[in-house]
Amino acid sequence: MTFLQITSFLIVLAGIFGAINYLYLKLPSAIGILVVALMASFAMLGIDLVAPELLIAETANRMITSIDFSEALLEGMLGLLLFAGALHVKLSDLKAQWRLVFLMATLGVALSTAVVGFGFSWLTGMPLMIALVFGSLISPTDPVAVLGVLRQANLRKSLETKIAGESLFNDGVGYVVFLVLVGLAFPSDDHHGSGAMAAVQLFVQEALGGAVLGIVLGWLTFRVMRLIDDYSLEVLLTLGLAFGGYELAVYLHFSAPIMAVCAGLLIGDIGAKHGMTQQTREYVDAFWKLIDEILNAVLFLMIGLEVFAIAFNADFLLAGVASIFLALLARLTAVAVPVMILKPFRDFSKGVIPIMTWGGLKGGISVALALSLPESEWKPLILTATYVVVIFSIIVQGLTVAKLANKVGREPDLV
Repeated sequence: MTFLQITSFLIVLAGIFGAINYLYLKLPSAIGILVVALMASFAMLGIDLVAPELLIAETANRMITSIDFSEALLEGMLGLLLFAGALHVKLSDLKAQWRLVFLMATLGVALSTAVVGFGFSWLTGMPLMIALVFGSLISPTDPVAVLGVLRQANLRKSLETKIAGESLFNDGVGYVVFLVLVGLAFPSDDHHGSGAMAAVQLFVQEALGGAVLGIVLGWLTFRVMRLIDDYSLEVLLTLGLAFGGYELAVYLHFSAPIMAVCAGLLIGDIGAKHGMTQQTREYVDAFWKLIDEILNAVLFLMIGLEVFAIAFNADFLLAGVASIFLALLARLTAVAVPVMILKPFRDFSKGVIPIMTWGGLKGGISVALALSLPESEWKPLILTATYVVVIFSIIVQGLTVAKLANKVGREPDLV
């Protein structure tokens, strides 16, 4: 299938499944599309069991696998989604929460990777280094899933900033950790050196390089926008920043997700205040909200259709169910330790640990990273476990986090 055919196919399906959800299921839009896509996928698999001569599942599988989910997300949609998400997180709000966001996006990701890695290695007999790769891809919360749920949850502002800010940054940090661990677990000629020093060098290059590039490109775009009073052109400049900056970061071997987040934060706050008229702010806001909603719908559709990529093996599925508990334990560790470190120095809102633990949703980035792994005997197990965790996270946690927040977090807003 050509790129245009694939794009048309996905948009048509997203529209149809979105309409079915709106008329019948009435779930939050993105989650509803995922549920309908899952139901359609399992229906095709069921028809294939009853009437294998129809080859419905085989045909669907061939169509779905022709779409490179990993490349489409990591090198296409992710930059736009992260940029759109960062536009709506204000630096002034983030400044009040930066210590917790920083600790959770660094120490939290490291602790979560270790908990999942050691636990999964013990459960499955997988070599520890490869299990740590699984830990690194399942540890970051997915900003696409998280921000989509936050729009529906009506959480307190301080708590929303903590969850949104952390998800934006731990995604970029987690991706860098994943690249480092993949280089150690699957050494090849493509990786420049190995060992601890090479890993540290790669981490610094990716993370620091991505942040600096995002700030520089964001600042240059802001300076140009100050000279212009044409909302259509300024919207185009933000689109060029998101697309071009992301691809430039990939080319320079910097962290493209971190670049997109830093650029989006700068344009969404400083750029909006000092470089845009009121009319331009409204158009930029509306444009990126629409981009976010459309790409969200397509991404959750693709996650639902990726059921054809997993291995329906009883042992793999059992390991996936066990991984749900591992991922929740790891998330609890990643939240509780930074909060306990900072608790002597500041107050936290009631229920911050359970809400942030349950609200740390996994999503398409984890599936994309699992699909991008080199072929090995362990890849089908990792992919199946990842998919099970992601589906549970989006559907079960995504539909209940607002109720949990209302139940355990009732009190005046604190920083």
